[in-house]
Amino acid sequence: MFLLRILLLPFTLLYGLGIFIRNLLYKTGVYTRMDFDFPIVCVGNLSAGGTGKTPHIEWLLANLSATIKPAVLSRGYLRKSSGYVLASAQSTAADIGDEPLQIKHKFPNIPVAVCENRVLGVPHLLADAPDTQLILMDDGFQHLAIKAGFNLVLTPAAAPFYNDWLLPSGRLREFRSGYKRAQAIVVTRCQTGMSKQAQQEIRNKIAPQPGQQVYFTGIRYGQTLLPVFESQPLQTLALKDCSILAFAGIANPDSFKGFIENNSGSLQFIRFSDHHAFTDKELTDLAERFVLMQGNQKIIITTEKDAKRLQSHPNKKVLQHLPVYYVPIEIYFLNNDGEQLIQSILNYVTATHTGSH
Repeated sequence: MFLLRILLLPFTLLYGLGIFIRNLLYKTGVYTRMDFDFPIVCVGNLSAGGTGKTPHIEWLLANLSATIKPAVLSRGYLRKSSGYVLASAQSTAADIGDEPLQIKHKFPNIPVAVCENRVLGVPHLLADAPDTQLILMDDGFQHLAIKAGFNLVLTPAAAPFYNDWLLPSGRLREFRSGYKRAQAIVVTRCQTGMSKQAQQEIRNKIAPQPGQQVYFTGIRYGQTLLPVFESQPLQTLALKDCSILAFAGIANPDSFKGFIENNSGSLQFIRFSDHHAFTDKELTDLAERFVLMQGNQKIIITTEKDAKRLQSHPNKKVLQHLPVYYVPIEIYFLNNDGEQLIQSILNYVTATHTGSH
């Protein structure tokens, strides 16, 4: 890995120069940053994918919506549409992307919109949902054209930004020092029971700025499998006697695979790229592989994000008659300090609305 990074260093230097020039143009005012004077919380990261933005946005929505009216604005990565699109009950992954679709299905009453140009997306969303009191902007930390008042940066515990390199030698989208723009940093995918000492070591390496909060979260999997297609019943998680065919098209499937392995008697696992668009042949291959599996009790398990792409797939009939399920996930705060983060955001929202009048 180190040798590969060295070989890629010339390209990394070019990428870093481009990032430096872009940031300088914004800093000197050559490029304009839009400040909407409206509460915008950006949930982003410094690295490319795999930090858990979607489950954290879902956690924020669940814990904010009882007090204020939030909305979500995303880019809609790998969708087939373009421009601004407001999600509806009829939206598909091709319309808005798999992650916004997942959020919309979980929170049908919360406005969810996608727009590759967030500066144009904000006024469109506020026009469509005028009661909105806060916009959660998904994956916009490097979208410097819009100035979010509260930045929440996620970094995985197993691959923190302070140990990473710029693309393409590493996975960093920008320099490590970019973390200083954030109001809060969340160390994600922490192991259950991570000690206070281990947390403090990570906190020391992050070196938070004055007033910058650091939180630690982990992933919790649901104990009931949910059917991808409505034709299947709910499935309680008791899979030790089952033969399982599992597949995932997410950036970091290791925890998902580990969870299935710990609950299965026999496992075949297939890994696809993040946001993978399944071909007809791949779905047929999955069905054929399932039929050839040994065992009286067989089941197919995938991730929540993959389930959204399957549900709107034109060739989903290949799998609809099979027991295909997904595992719901949620995040939790290791130190039970999630309420502190919510209160910080609510204070920011109140201060912004008060200051704009």
